[in-house]
Amino acid sequence: MAGMVQDEGSSSLTSSPLQFFSWMSLSPGFGSPYPWFRELKSEERGLCLIQLLVACANHVAAGNVDNANIGLEHISHLSSPDGDTMQRIAAYFTEALADRMLKAWPGLHKALNSTKISSVTDEIVAQKLFFDLCPFLKLSYVITNQAIIEAMEGEKMVHIIDLNSFEPAQWINLLQTLSARPEGPPHLRITGIHEQKEVLEQMALRLTEEAEKLDIPFQFNPIVSKLENLDVESLRVKTGEALAVSSVLQLHLLLATDDEKRNSPTASKTQNSSHLQRVLQNQRTLGEWLEKDSVHLYNASPDSASPSTPPSLAASPKMGSFLNALWGLSPKLMVVTEQESNHNGSTLMERVLEALNFYAALFDCLESTFPRASLERQKLEKMLFGEEIKNIIACEGAERKERHEKLEKWILRLELAGFGRVPLSYHGILQAASLLQNYGYDGYRIKEENGCLIICWHNRPLFSVSAWRFRRYD
Repeated sequence: MAGMVQDEGSSSLTSSPLQFFSWMSLSPGFGSPYPWFRELKSEERGLCLIQLLVACANHVAAGNVDNANIGLEHISHLSSPDGDTMQRIAAYFTEALADRMLKAWPGLHKALNSTKISSVTDEIVAQKLFFDLCPFLKLSYVITNQAIIEAMEGEKMVHIIDLNSFEPAQWINLLQTLSARPEGPPHLRITGIHEQKEVLEQMALRLTEEAEKLDIPFQFNPIVSKLENLDVESLRVKTGEALAVSSVLQLHLLLATDDEKRNSPTASKTQNSSHLQRVLQNQRTLGEWLEKDSVHLYNASPDSASPSTPPSLAASPKMGSFLNALWGLSPKLMVVTEQESNHNGSTLMERVLEALNFYAALFDCLESTFPRASLERQKLEKMLFGEEIKNIIACEGAERKERHEKLEKWILRLELAGFGRVPLSYHGILQAASLLQNYGYDGYRIKEENGCLIICWHNRPLFSVSAWRFRRYD
């Protein structure tokens, strides 16, 4: 097999290795490809791993256990949680595919996971790492705060509802900005929602200390609750308060509905797999695939068959009632940050292809900034990205929480709930760009799209930020 690899001067990926993978059948008795795999360049290894993952995912989707098992064995020898970008991704995708297969034997799956401790503390640690190591939350907070400052100009009583209150840095920054307001700071009340009481106690302590230091009248109202169980009446919005709502990577969690009738793969897996094969055979580098092929993969999705066709909205009574309840509070502003990817497809293959594209870009961000041996990087990839990948691929029905959807669907949902769009200002874009420059974040871009902001890694959109206001029905 080593003879099939081209000389160093030639990097065409239409050469023998990929041709070999395109017709390779993962069947019992097939020889291991790993001896020559190590001789490929990084981009070639990455594309080979993608093809293996897609082939294996097709077997999992079809319920072909024997071939899926052989595929997982091959990929496990080639992947590594501390290797290059695609080796790391492959490690977490194989884990997710294996977990999905094991669920066909509930007794076995439960036995293997019976001693696993699911900790809210681990989730908080993962979110803190995401805040520290990546710019996405920082950018969301800066853009959100600027929108709040502009919307609340001249207001004397401001109430902010934070739907996931765990990071005090966002509101410390807002307090500092409000203290410099020409007309003086308003009376500020923040209602923080989180499922862990200790997190809210720490938030209250940090923010109260900062408010006292800045001499700003301040009150923190903690609500211990999961978002799905939140009683809107407990938010206690008072007459005369100007209300703002901040939702950072939260609304998609309400999309989890019992869709067991829709969880079997459809024929679209064949179309998506053959499409990806064609793309990979004509793409020269992994970098080009990451930068350019998001459009192709998205167009392979049934939800985007025609640009003129509005995207379909999955039935979600919980989401509708929650947005209607927020609308009933008459917020002057609501800022929503969400993942800019469609991980809520009804078939496994739709989600595999979208998730491969999305998480390849996220892992690539870390690859460009942190050494491969970085313990913090490995923790973030395993505790946050790895768990999200597993939830997207291995879970169905109400258990599947990570139902990320694109901005166009959020626009439809929020407009249907009675909200009107508020264009994010140019000043917010400048502040976000300044943050990237000051922290030395290279490769990230902020682009404006219909009054909303899209945070990109190179040309690949990863997160969207949109602003909304209460709009009275005619």
